Amino acid sequence: MHRNMNMLDRRLRAFVIAPVALALGLIVGPASAGSVVLYAVAAIMLATGSVGYCPLYAMLHIRTTR
Repeated sequence: MHRNMNMLDRRLRAFVIAPVALALGLIVGPASAGSVVLYAVAAIMLATGSVGYCPLYAMLHIRTTR
């Protein structure tokens, strides 16, 4: 498993997208179906951002690294 995301992409996922998804999940309502989806999106963004590998990028042959 090779990294396919650059540092900017990783930081955006971890420090912008994941917190926004968590905040929206809290606004929607902590027990609603929409919030569960938003929490899952936040978890996926944190996981892919920390590892540096995105399976969707691999399927689409996208690399943001050099």
